Amino acid sequence: MRITSYSLGPLETNCHVLDHEGLALAVDPGGDPAEVLEFLRAEKLVLKHILITHLHFDHIYGCARLAQATGAPVLAPAADAFLMDTELGKGGVYGFPVVAPFESRPAPLGQAEFLGLECRCLSTPGHTPGSITYYFPQAGAAFAGDLIFYRSVGRTDFPGGSSAQLKESVQKHIFTLPGDTALYSGHGLETTVADERTHNPFFLHDMF
Repeated sequence: MRITSYSLGPLETNCHVLDHEGLALAVDPGGDPAEVLEFLRAEKLVLKHILITHLHFDHIYGCARLAQATGAPVLAPAADAFLMDTELGKGGVYGFPVVAPFESRPAPLGQAEFLGLECRCLSTPGHTPGSITYYFPQAGAAFAGDLIFYRSVGRTDFPGGSSAQLKESVQKHIFTLPGDTALYSGHGLETTVADERTHNPFFLHDMF
């Protein structure tokens, strides 16, 4: 199992590509996916799914092109569907581009399987009501979107955000994962569960 990350789009959103035995999935293509497509071609990988952690515009800019180029379905949180009727979902806010329309299916919650690997699709609201963390035990990796970052947490002042929910989501679903689990966030550096349990100031000093 291999994880390759790309910083895409106007807000430098991390798009993470997990591949296993010739198959791949992409998490949050937040910009032009040309680099991702070139990687898939060079490595002779078949993209099977596009997983979305939450439906903010900066995480979905590349969905339409990536889905069209590969035929991979987009799986997005059902509880975030309302955002696609707002500028936070469809773009255009703060002068950013509009998101190209794309079709999506509801992402599963609970136990799932992608690429022949177990995936626990964890409901982790707080940044948005529908935010999902995709945890792959065999890869020792969790894709958390904008729930938690290296030494920080996601914003909760957008519509549907909740600092209380975010705190609970992290404590209940992230900090209970094995300490060496790699956390791949929507922006910034990779970190681990143990590092954030020990050093994240929002939980050490109750900054909520």
